[in-house]
Amino acid sequence: MPPSRHSNIGRQPSQLRIRLVPPITVILGSMVTALPIITDYPILPPMGLLILLAWRLIRPGYWTVWAGFPLGLIDDIFSGQPFGSAAFLWSVVFILLEAIDRKAVNRDYWQDWLIASIATVFVLLGGMLIVDLQSHMLRLDLLVPQILLSILLYPFIVRLIGALDRWRVAS
Repeated sequence: MPPSRHSNIGRQPSQLRIRLVPPITVILGSMVTALPIITDYPILPPMGLLILLAWRLIRPGYWTVWAGFPLGLIDDIFSGQPFGSAAFLWSVVFILLEAIDRKAVNRDYWQDWLIASIATVFVLLGGMLIVDLQSHMLRLDLLVPQILLSILLYPFIVRLIGALDRWRVAS
């Protein structure tokens, strides 16, 4: 008896879904910074970066080393940072993650959280340095709430991306 048309037996996940879900979620995360939230200080975490890090740490072989560059350019469009700053910083993070993946045999959840936290701090500090390069008025104390919120939000993002990844590859 052949399987019914409503059965999942024998069905493969769509190649389009497998390929497009990760980049689309990163782009949507980058678009969050375009929401009309008015504050005196930067508080909104870099959602595109957090989603990208979650995908990269969950599925290390999915992204190529250069994938941070175009996704960083898209993030620059929505974040208002100088064009190319996130592209450069995300590329550096991807190169460092590739080096870590070549050295480390196994990583656990806590190590991934630490890696993502360090990468987020690096990108936020690097972004501030790029923006304030000419004015020389670095106010690192303004970034502390954004850094803390980003680090504390990362486990939630990983759970969300893990659920999306299970749906993405499910038949």
